[in-house]
Amino acid sequence: MRSIFKWLSLSAVAAGGFAGVAAAQGYPAKPIRFVITYPAGGGSDYTVRPIAQKLSERWGQPVFVDSRPSGSAMIGTDFVARSAPDGYTLMLAASSEVSMNVVLFKKMPYDPVRDLQPVTLVGTTPPILLAHPSLPVKSVKELVALARAKPGALSYGSIGTGTPQHFAGELMNATFRIDMVHIPYKGAAPALIDIVGGHIPLALTAPTVAIPHVKAGRLRGLAVTSAQRSGAIPDVPTIAESGAPGFNIVQWYSIWMPAKPPREAGRSETRNRSPPREESSPGVFC
Repeated sequence: MRSIFKWLSLSAVAAGGFAGVAAAQGYPAKPIRFVITYPAGGGSDYTVRPIAQKLSERWGQPVFVDSRPSGSAMIGTDFVARSAPDGYTLMLAASSEVSMNVVLFKKMPYDPVRDLQPVTLVGTTPPILLAHPSLPVKSVKELVALARAKPGALSYGSIGTGTPQHFAGELMNATFRIDMVHIPYKGAAPALIDIVGGHIPLALTAPTVAIPHVKAGRLRGLAVTSAQRSGAIPDVPTIAESGAPGFNIVQWYSIWMPAKPPREAGRSETRNRSPPREESSPGVFC
């Protein structure tokens, strides 16, 4: 964890393509806005807050988290894309904003290549498949058997359309030849509220926010979607070892900023720089 804070505090400004502005103004000279595109209480929120706190300590300026959810993560991303490229607006992206949406939507209010520039990868995490205790399944195999016996009767919530969680659910449908109905939510927090309350039988969300509910017995962790088990909840098997070899979907978090013309210098620097390999922290991202 310490390596990523060092990387951000020492390299983000220069790698972001506005080193001249920062040097002239004694960056940072005012508070920094850190945008997330999902509601508070979800995986993005849990991931960004310790980073924002450490950056604030190092920079001596407030780094406040600004949640701008909805619109398949495009509302918050568009806000960042339209912000001044002065280093005072950062964004924690969670896969969909800068990659998946491009192939899912014909029209987007921003172009990730033209309007945004990357700073660094933060970490990766596998979605976790959750079941309400009232559902009579304790494994993926039992879930598949139930779904095949009742086509279209089971539904699963995700953190939104076009997210890795949504893709994982649809890949399960295709892989196991079942028909679970997708219910998109505006983030992990509202999806968890509904599954804990028994309003939906299944959900795919981030392990970070789900683990307390699994350990308390309020939810069952059926599987994670990555090729290997999560270090944060090692007792939960993978879908790959539950009858679907090769099944592997993970969500990555990365930090982005508004692009600054001319873009060539900033883009070449950020693309050629690699963050420290030991940046990921299982306590935050897994």
